[in-house]
Amino acid sequence: MTEALAKTLLQKALAAGKTVTTAESCTGGKVAAAITDIAGSSAIFERGFVTYSNIAKQEMLGVAAATLEAHGAVSEEVAREMALGALSRAKADVAVAISGIAGPGGSEFKPEGRVCYACATTEGVTTQTIEHGALGRAEVRQAATQEALRLLISGLG
Repeated sequence: MTEALAKTLLQKALAAGKTVTTAESCTGGKVAAAITDIAGSSAIFERGFVTYSNIAKQEMLGVAAATLEAHGAVSEEVAREMALGALSRAKADVAVAISGIAGPGGSEFKPEGRVCYACATTEGVTTQTIEHGALGRAEVRQAATQEALRLLISGLG
């Protein structure tokens, strides 16, 4: 499934003449890896950002400390700022951001399996939160990777 999504992304981005980038937290680079696993991906993907810590989100993507303080790293607000920062810094046409709780653990307010996404283009930003559930760390990260690829595909128009 992941490979098929990455191939579809490559084909669609090539046809549209667009580039993509990633801003990843809980997926730790899995989305960028899925894209670059496909031969020819260098035509649509130049760089991605793995910003696992809050400091990295601030320094590499320009996420505001106030946003992190007010909403926490696992929030649509932070994902939105991550996506906009990646879009700008990579000079890409479409950016996806992922921040979530892969597990194990979580809390009453932010349970394991909650992942916040944002997709940014020059047209604007969309955000969403998906409760993937307590599937286990690897499964949450895989589900988040696949959703991020779907968002990039839809962001291409």
